[in-house]
Formats: sequence, C-alpha cells, structure tokens
Amino acid sequence: MITNTELEYKGDLYPTKIVSFEKNVDSFYFHTDNNVVLKVTVLRDSLIRFRFTTKGYFSNDFSYAIDTTQLHGYNALEFSDEVDYYQITTSKVKCKIQKADLRLSIYDLSDAVLLEDELGFHWEESYEFGGNIVKMSKASKDGESFYGLGDKATQMNLKGKRIENFATDQYAFQKDQEPLYKVVPFYIGLQNKQSYGIFFDNTFRTFFDFCQERRNVTSFWSEGGEMNYYFIYGPKMEDVVTTYTDLTGKPELPPLWALGYHQCKWSYFPESNVKEITAKFRELKIPCDAIYLDIDYMEGFRCFTWNKEYFPDPKRMVKELSDDGFKTVVIIDPGIKIDKEYSVYQEGLKNDYFCKRADGPYMKGKVWPGECNFPDYTNPEVREWWAGLFKELIAEVGVKGVWNDMNEPAVMEVPNKTFPLDVRHDYDGNPCSHRKAHNIYGMQMARATYHGVKKYTYPKRPFIITRSAYAGTQRYSSSWTGDNVATWEHLWIANIQVQRLSISGMGFTGSDIGGFAEQPSGELYARWIQLAVFHPFCRTHSSGDHGDQEPWAFDTEVIDITRKFVNLRYQLLPYLYTMFWQYIEEGVPMLKPLVYYDQDDTQTHYRNDEFIFGNQILVCPILEPNSVGRRMYLPKGEWYNYWTNRLVCGGKEMWIDTKYDEIPVFVKAGAVIPKYPVQQYVEELDFDELTLDLYYKEGIEKSVVYEDAQDGYDYKKGRFSFLTFQVTGKEKEVIIQLHKEGKFETNYSDYKINLIGLPFRIKSIQLNNEHEDFNCDEINTNGFLIVPKEFHVLHLMGA
Repeated sequence: MITNTELEYKGDLYPTKIVSFEKNVDSFYFHTDNNVVLKVTVLRDSLIRFRFTTKGYFSNDFSYAIDTTQLHGYNALEFSDEVDYYQITTSKVKCKIQKADLRLSIYDLSDAVLLEDELGFHWEESYEFGGNIVKMSKASKDGESFYGLGDKATQMNLKGKRIENFATDQYAFQKDQEPLYKVVPFYIGLQNKQSYGIFFDNTFRTFFDFCQERRNVTSFWSEGGEMNYYFIYGPKMEDVVTTYTDLTGKPELPPLWALGYHQCKWSYFPESNVKEITAKFRELKIPCDAIYLDIDYMEGFRCFTWNKEYFPDPKRMVKELSDDGFKTVVIIDPGIKIDKEYSVYQEGLKNDYFCKRADGPYMKGKVWPGECNFPDYTNPEVREWWAGLFKELIAEVGVKGVWNDMNEPAVMEVPNKTFPLDVRHDYDGNPCSHRKAHNIYGMQMARATYHGVKKYTYPKRPFIITRSAYAGTQRYSSSWTGDNVATWEHLWIANIQVQRLSISGMGFTGSDIGGFAEQPSGELYARWIQLAVFHPFCRTHSSGDHGDQEPWAFDTEVIDITRKFVNLRYQLLPYLYTMFWQYIEEGVPMLKPLVYYDQDDTQTHYRNDEFIFGNQILVCPILEPNSVGRRMYLPKGEWYNYWTNRLVCGGKEMWIDTKYDEIPVFVKAGAVIPKYPVQQYVEELDFDELTLDLYYKEGIEKSVVYEDAQDGYDYKKGRFSFLTFQVTGKEKEVIIQLHKEGKFETNYSDYKINLIGLPFRIKSIQLNNEHEDFNCDEINTNGFLIVPKEFHVLHLMGA
C-alpha cells in the first residue's frame, strides 16, 4: 500500500528536458537527459497511446487487456518541431509535448484543451520491491465529471472520489467500499460538452484520485510496472466507450437461453432438491432457462468431480433437466485440493502447473476443499490443460455452462485474503511476481475456462460467468457483481454497478437478485426482480444459510410480480438479443446511463438511477420500501409510459406514480419494440408471428431487430436476419419501411403490429404501394393489424 500522499511525496522524480527524438511510422520517441523515454503511438485519429520508461529502454510490450485482432489506422498524421514543444496532429486532435519537462497537453482542432498534465509523469523508486511507483497527474477544470472504472459501489459520477483497484473477495461489501472484485482502470472525463477516456493498462495495484486530494487535479498511479495509458477522444461519450470496447475486445454472441432467467443458490443438492426446484418453476409458470450447482455438487469440493451420494448419475439428471428446458451450469473454483488420490491434482503436480513461492515450493492456500495448490493460468500450457479438463463435464455429462468463482484469487485464513505477493507467474513468457499478476489471475482463469467450454460445447455456443475480471475479460466471459447483501442500499448499488460496468466495456453483467447475504423481504425481492429483468445477466442467487430465496419463498403477490416481470423479459428477448448484437458489432453498451444518452444536458451528469435499456426503453427502479411513486428525470424527447401508453415530453424531472407490481418504464416515441410470446424456456414454442409494438411519433425514427438460430455459429456465415424499420409519422399517416439483411429465415410468417398512440383513425392501408382490403374498423377497434413478414412498405392513412 502507498501510505504517503501521491502528489507530495518528497522522493518523487520527474523527467527533465528532451535531448532527442525519433519517428518510426506511427510512433514517436522522446528522450530526456535523465534517461526517461516517452513513446507516443497514434493508433487511430482519436486513440493515442503514451508509454514511459525511466531506464532508457522499454521492456517487452505485452498486455492481456488489448484485443490484438482489432485493426488500427488513421486518416492524417503530422509532426512539427516548435520552439518550446513538439506537436503531433491527427484529423481529430493535437498533442503537444513540452521540450522542457515532457509534459503533455491534448487539444481538439479548434485548440480547446481536452486534457493537460499538471505535474504530468513522475515516479518514485520502490526500494522494497524494485522498479518504480509510477504516477500521473492531470489538471482538471471546474465542472468536470468522471465515469467508468467498472464495478465501483459508489455514485455514478466519480468526482471527489479516490478509487483503488486490487481484485478482492469482498464478501458483503458496502457502499463506497474499496477495493472490489474487478479491475477496470478506464475512466471517462466530461467537460465543456466534450468527452475523453483514459485507459491505464497496468495490472499492479492502481489508484485513481478524481479531485479528492486537490480540487483541480486528477491523478492515477500504480505500485509497479509502466506508466502506460491510452487517450481516447470523443467528443461524445458514445465514441469513447465504443473505441475503448474495440480496444479491449468484445464477446461473441451468447446462446439466447443465456439471456433468460437463471436460478442459483449455495447450494441445491441432492438431485431430488434440484428436481423439486425446477418442477416448481414449471408448476408456477415462471419462465427459467438455467439451474446452477454450487460447490456441494462436488466430491469434497474437488473440482471436476461429482458427489455420487447426492448425484448418482449426473448425465441422466442433466439430460432430464434439459428435456424440461433447464440448462445446467456448474461452479469451478481455482483451488485444487492437495490429495494424492485426486487425478486433477496428480496431473497438475506431475506437469508442474501450480503456482510457486519465490524460493521454490508450491504456494499453499486454504479454500473450500482445505489446503490447495493453484494453477498458474498465466502459463499458456496450463490454460490448455485446464481447458481439456472440461471434456467430461461438457461433452459427456452435458453441462451447458461454467461459473468461475473465488478467482480474485481468494484465500481463507490469511489477512490479505489472497496469494502471498512473492508467488511467481509465467505471464505468457514474461515472468513476474503476484504483485503484477494478481489483477489478471481471474481473467486468465476465465479465458482458459472459455476455451475449454467452447471446445466441448461446439457447435453450440459457450456460456461462462466469472466473479473476478480485468479489462478485456468480456472477450471470454459474462460476470456478476459478487457477494452483495439483501438491503435496499444494495439494490441501489446493483443498479449503479451494472450501468458502470456496461460503459466500461463489460456488458454481459448482473447482480445476485435479492442479495447473496442475509434475507430479503418480499418487497425488496420484488423490487430487485423488477430491476434485474432489465440487466443483461439475470440470476437469483443467495447464500442459503438464511433460508430460501426462490420466488415462492415469499407470498403470492411476490410470486405474481416475479412471473409478470420474468414474462416481460422473455417477451423482450428479441429486443435484448438485438442489444447484444449491437454491443458486439458496434461496441454500443447495452445499458446507458442518462449522461451517456445526453451528455449535453447537465441535469444528467449526477443522475444515478435512471438508465436506457438498449436504445429505446427507459427504466427507473423503485429503490425505497413502501413507495407509491418516485421522482425521476426524463431525458430529452418524447416518451410513452409503458404501462399506460400515455405520452410525456422529456427534458425534466417529474413525479411518477407506481404500483407495487410496476416500476417506471418508458418507451421512446417512434420505436418499434419486437416481442416473442411468453415461453417457459427459450425454444419451447414455435410461433407464427412476431409482435411489433409501434409507438407513434411525428417525424422519423429507426428501429432494428436482430435474429438468428439462437445458438451455434451459422450467424458468422451470414445466416442471420437484421431488420431495419423506418417509421415516418405524419398528422394523418404512418409509413413503415422495412429493410432486411442476412440469409436467415425466421420460422414465423407474419408481424402483428400493435399501434400505440396513433392520433387518427385508419381509413385505408397500402401494402407494398398497393391498396389492400384490410378491415380498418376492426383494426381501429383492436389496435393492431397483421401483415406478412415479406412486406417492404406499409402505409396507414387517416381521413
């Protein structure tokens, strides 16, 4: 830990004057007379990397975070040598490097300052561990706001906060507690209606100070490694997030069932209990696609084993669950029990796959099985071995998903709750201590798990979920927010964490519905379900030591609310799937805080609660008990109340009345929202029509719908359906134009179009520019019409 304040420690060293520079294609090297080298690399016109070394040369350039498959390139690149500074100019920004002290400043093309160094780069020799404590301080203007940094349990706007990044098993964490399970050292700055991003790609313990220590200074520093960061220019927040997500990578599409509702508890056993739980979901007609098995399914908590007393025939059980629409997901932890009769341990020992202390012996730690050794997932050979261990679970037993837990890594009965810092790691051929590898340990475990599950699930798609993560983990796994608590405060925290992760590149996330620790009231559970069905990952999970936490553990009113909202999620699956497609294709976050949606409106800068689900649905959870309504901020535009279809103009704060079985949900005017019929699990039903809820707007609005076979990889061969609906609303007519891309043919034949908010009675209808003999009186009465899916233009006309 750094105990001295970051900015005032007297041992700090600084770069001196630049004595030489050189250019190599897209990289510029600046050398100072005290041996500091700055390498500036232009990756895109709006993406620039800054890398510092104090030893005169750079170590091997290696990162687990960066997606090496991403293409880079720029439209313009100029360099000039001015009297006091060097200037690098792209088609988007100018970067000035001061000759006297290497300080940086970045401007837009109209010379408005986007970001400038205060002290800039400085460092402190770390005599205890070797290397440097590296530091960076930036000037911050009044009114500047900051967002991002992953799963932080604090207000959305980080102004005035100090953040610590060190992956930690933080059971029953509280608001503002630091550090937490994930490390995403990426933040977004917003000032003067311009956004930029900073990604500090350093895996040591890192810190960020957003004007807490000094009012107009933002700083970030690390206990080791390089000062290595990326600057991303917007000017819109959406540009920053998209570029960052491209830089650190995107996942492949999940199977559609993974976006359904999941049920979990520590623990469901024996088999009869699992079957009882799944049967109850079907009996109550609450849709559910996945059932989870926690550590008790194993033999003495040994990974990749089954307790034959509890689960005498896992393959049969998993098939029977599958026949009833349930996919089985099992937990796998990193700790491998030290047991000479245990084959996984024998293999790891024989091949020298476990982590070692600095002076040679294997690192031991206590977790659920007792004393364990731990695989070094930073070794590619170990990752390949680990991937192979999933053959029996996936290919033979038929398990559909794997849940990685305890991978911060968590260790019991030691003060720091993790590995000793002297543990050694391969780090893909860049040997290092645990100080450097700690924050990426969980990521590399998830990576190895992903490759194993993918290999044996093929030709279907894999599903993996991890608790610990570093920037870029989204390429391999979904995640959840860890061991939360059944309190109203934690409902507030969950809402913010999932939004924050979404704009930090990690879209496929959710929280333990109802809280992992302690017992929620029925009301709290109901309100949590109402929020969580609008999270990309939707799972109830609890510790089990306080009783049951299934929907039927509460009264019939809670059961009905749960059914109502889970039904809504299943209806919205094509909308959610489309959101996911846009996330992986375009880097668009699935949840959008209001500031992302409209950064020019300063009223959004400190909003925590409301968010945009996808592009066209606004959600505001109820976060207090006994609520009959709440104040909320409706952003610019026109919005329909989902429950009443009443049209409201945005750009203002307003009071919204709610019922116990509702939360404020609004739909953007002009939107076309696709819906499936309610199913008890994905692919239960064949259906003849896709419902489209069309919300009238005077003007033009585009909506899209993505569909494919819901699993498998044919979508990568063009077998998908991507529909674009352009709706043009006028005083007495609506024109719906449909454009289709892709070779996938959906099973349904028609669209059922629900007409919402239409300000006129329909008198005539043209389909593909020809008059059709629709019963307009019936359509006006019922509020919908059915058309064949092959249509191109639908024209509704009033008198």
